[in-house]
Amino acid sequence: MKFDNILVAKNNNIAQVTINRPSKLNALNSAIIHELSEAFVALEDDEDIKVIVLTGSGDKAFVAGADISEFAHFSVDEGGTLARKGQEMLFNLIENLSTPVIAAINGFALGGGLELAMACHFRIASDNAKMGLPEVSLGVIPGYGGTQRLPQLVGKGKAMEMIMTATMIPATEAFSCGLVNHVTTPEELLPLAEKIAGKIMRNSSVAISAAIRAVNANFEDGTNGFDVEIEEFGECFGTNDFKEGTTAFLEKRKPNFPGK
Repeated sequence: MKFDNILVAKNNNIAQVTINRPSKLNALNSAIIHELSEAFVALEDDEDIKVIVLTGSGDKAFVAGADISEFAHFSVDEGGTLARKGQEMLFNLIENLSTPVIAAINGFALGGGLELAMACHFRIASDNAKMGLPEVSLGVIPGYGGTQRLPQLVGKGKAMEMIMTATMIPATEAFSCGLVNHVTTPEELLPLAEKIAGKIMRNSSVAISAAIRAVNANFEDGTNGFDVEIEEFGECFGTNDFKEGTTAFLEKRKPNFPGK
């Protein structure tokens, strides 16, 4: 896959997707959103890829926000369409991907950048990272799921404070409030992502995909997450991975999951 604004590298069943617009601190624009969407759809269909790591190029920014010049003169209708298409095309796509996606936040993750990271299944950050949703300082609110996913991760009160004050928080505070799972040095960020990916890949990819669907169901309006869990649990019994996992356990050996 060749793109103008992102890089995709594959190694040992891990795909690293890098937003590559360092001169603009990797700011999101429509071209990047389209390219990321295309890349994630292709990687989801690649049976060799078991984990995806999303990061930004350089050492300053994961994604420092959206490219304001693209929408500064939009009308009400155009603004609504921008948010709806972006959520459907990329942010919701990532959240519901059956392949695990880890955000490796290597610097500023602001506005759409933090929203992109929050759409991933979980996040790790370098100790120089700063995160925030500064949209209200521009007279607008987060439009790519920020008002929904941030409260899910840090709680309503903390999310309200971050959104209302447009404040950036450091990686240590992001860790303490549950926004990120791990904080490490910039040099160790991608190795840590690969280490976690390695732990994930030792397990059943079929079961992991089912777990993603079950966890996400709890946050869907009109969906009973417990019912989805029961259904997904039952479906696992019909998979080759379940047969291999239970057989390996009884035979006291490591499983070799076929991914089916």
